[in-house]
Amino acid sequence: MNLGSRAARRRAFDLAWPLIAANVTVPLVGAVDTAVLGHLPDPQYLAAAALGAVVFSLLYWSFGFLRTGTTGPVAQAVGARDTVEIKATLYRAMLIAGSVGVALIVLQLPIRWIAFEILHASPEIIDNARTYVAIRIWGAPGVLCNFVLLGWFLGQARARTGLLLQVFINVVNLVLDLFFVFGLGMTVAGVAAATAIAETTGALLGLMLAWRAIREMEGHVDRARLLDRERLVRLFALNRDIFIRTLLVLLCFSSFTAVGARFGELTLAANAVLMTFNSFTGFALDGFAQAAESLVGRSIGARDRIDLEDNLRATFVLAACVAVIFTIVYWLGGPLLIALLTDIQDVRTEALRYLPWAATMPAVGVWSFQLDGVFWGAARGRDMRNMMLISAACFAVAAVLAVPALGNHGLWLAIFVFLAARAVTLGSRLPAVLRSVAA
Repeated sequence: MNLGSRAARRRAFDLAWPLIAANVTVPLVGAVDTAVLGHLPDPQYLAAAALGAVVFSLLYWSFGFLRTGTTGPVAQAVGARDTVEIKATLYRAMLIAGSVGVALIVLQLPIRWIAFEILHASPEIIDNARTYVAIRIWGAPGVLCNFVLLGWFLGQARARTGLLLQVFINVVNLVLDLFFVFGLGMTVAGVAAATAIAETTGALLGLMLAWRAIREMEGHVDRARLLDRERLVRLFALNRDIFIRTLLVLLCFSSFTAVGARFGELTLAANAVLMTFNSFTGFALDGFAQAAESLVGRSIGARDRIDLEDNLRATFVLAACVAVIFTIVYWLGGPLLIALLTDIQDVRTEALRYLPWAATMPAVGVWSFQLDGVFWGAARGRDMRNMMLISAACFAVAAVLAVPALGNHGLWLAIFVFLAARAVTLGSRLPAVLRSVAA
């Protein structure tokens, strides 16, 4: 069985580990905010920041296509040795990110109104959450530019630069959190300001590093190349398709939570504890999926079918090995992990009933993760959108049929059907990706 060459596995591993480390640092921004506010005497500040963070999680997650839609085209330009297009892709994506970021600031009043019409809490918490959102929204251009910069560096296999940016943002956020909250007594406003400043300064550092890289590249991007109609249309189409695909993923997992809530707070809490396993696994598997993005895009840009197949095998093998390790750990250590996540005995007992589902999820989900990376690297947004439409429909049908008969077990079964459908549908389109590259 061909598992990919040793050189390909080495390339994939060297690219994946900084990405895994960078992914793990992403939730640290929120964790630092939580830790700082959690040491204040009044819990309403922590609750308000958590509520405000939900707004930005949904808002920014919707624009995740700015990263994934940048990596593939850049990697392909690297493979084709087209340095002008590498630079032009960054400029085009930054124009979109900057424009959207400014638009979010301009539209902050309706955004706040819509958000807090949906989210409910006590008046004191809502007032503090409004303050949090009103301050943190000024970091929107920096956040969206960071998406683009991370995608651009990843497309060139500069994963360590992405890790550097994430660490820098977290360090700045930590220092400013401590200064604003404990030094100036700013509570929620201080946490929001620290995060916005950290995200903005992170973008400035990323732009400086990008400028240094650009100066070393040959060629000049003129206005005609930058505003090339065909390339702009492809870029907007790719970002549109990834946006739709991302919304469908969000809808399915939100439905999992919403339907689970119907079984009572005990089942809802148990599902939340077990889904934490999935979130943690995702940090590791995303690293290999992102490595596949970069390596596959480069192979396609170079029109090298042999290299493409080698990179596919190598990244899939490494990801599968990690998924199996997670599955074994969750099967053997699941009860201990559940005990660490909650000390409520009824929730522990309920979570243990559904532990086999959560423990098996890495081995099932790894294939859809990796195929996502392949299709992002190939910049085949239409395939991703259409296959996700089919997969979401499979989830809906499975939930309608299984939940009434099996309860929460049926809900977990529906999520497994969703993951399997993503793997099968995208896998059916993989031969088209291979055929697009000359042998």
